[in-house]
Amino acid sequence: MLSLSMIVRNEQERLGACLDSVKAFADEMVIVDTGSTDQTMAIAKAAGARVEQLPWPGDFAPARNAALEFVTGDWVLVLDADECLRAEAIPALKALMAQPDVLVINLLRHEQGAAMAPYSSVSRLFRRHPRICWSRPYHSMVDDSVRELLKDEPHWRIADCPEPALLHDGYRPELLQGTDKAARLRRSMQEWLEQEPGHPYACAKLGALEVADGDRVQGIALLREGLANLGEGEEHAAERYELLLHLGIALSAEDTDQAIAFYKQALAQALDVRLGLGARLNLAALLLQTNKLDEAIQLTKTACQRAPEVALAWYNLGLMQRRKGEIKDALQSYERAISLEPSHAECHQNLAVARLVGGDIDGARASFRTAIALLNSQRKGDQARALEQQVSGLVKLNEVNA
Repeated sequence: MLSLSMIVRNEQERLGACLDSVKAFADEMVIVDTGSTDQTMAIAKAAGARVEQLPWPGDFAPARNAALEFVTGDWVLVLDADECLRAEAIPALKALMAQPDVLVINLLRHEQGAAMAPYSSVSRLFRRHPRICWSRPYHSMVDDSVRELLKDEPHWRIADCPEPALLHDGYRPELLQGTDKAARLRRSMQEWLEQEPGHPYACAKLGALEVADGDRVQGIALLREGLANLGEGEEHAAERYELLLHLGIALSAEDTDQAIAFYKQALAQALDVRLGLGARLNLAALLLQTNKLDEAIQLTKTACQRAPEVALAWYNLGLMQRRKGEIKDALQSYERAISLEPSHAECHQNLAVARLVGGDIDGARASFRTAIALLNSQRKGDQARALEQQVSGLVKLNEVNA
């Protein structure tokens, strides 16, 4: 028996889709509400979930632990309201759950809108064992308790589901605007480092945030500190990868050679190719800048082969193929990217240029029009006008296609 366990608050916009995605998989759905003032509880009940109420305890780990007390299944799946379960992953998950020695199943989560790291791995499906509990502030996880449990019960194993299992909307830029998510992460990681100076996970999260906010010196110092304090072994591969990835990002503008070295170290970690897409695509972009075009194309082709659902990989491949003069291949790559992300104005613009180079004037005109229309719809009027002015000497945008 599988139980869905969720903690929610004011999630009326997203909860319905989340519950719909898991109905065919879960035998029991338990929603713990921490103070909603909208229709969240009514939506949960209408979907067939049992709703419990809990005063917000101040952090996610104690809230998730309290929620575990309400479920009755042999297995527990934990989701957030901005996540959906992919139906394509259910057969693989059921097969892993049927194996008697599997304790935890790591789920590949597609971070929609997060270009730097389009995939993450989350330990959200596990047996309801009395010693499995949540810990760590903000980004709570069960990993610490599982690590201790395995010392006493080594017959259990942790499995990875190869099929992407979750879709996560939480990192879309338009959804992050106006939220305090970054500020809450900063406070949590700062408090953590006050209690445990040099903790690799906290250093990785806060260091990456400092780099993103423009304080590269502090960010790099934190990332290097975290790397120095990280233990050896494959069990630390994910944290090591994240530290190396963000060191590469931090140094890419001022020290290309060192950034390339960090990206290559990141890719050497024993992780699924999807989890290493950020380093792979960033490394390929740097290699492109240093005129190592063939190596850049090979890295990007691997990304496209192993994660064909990621539009950015196809878009980057198109840019590289066009640079190499492989116009037919570039057209195919751009079209693949657009099929995955139709609103990507820059991709339509580059498709237009490739079509123009290939002699398809009508196709180029149509793609330029689409790019301009998308920019206007996305409130990027200045960019739309600049593009229109730029291409006016190349094609007549107002001319009707034959």
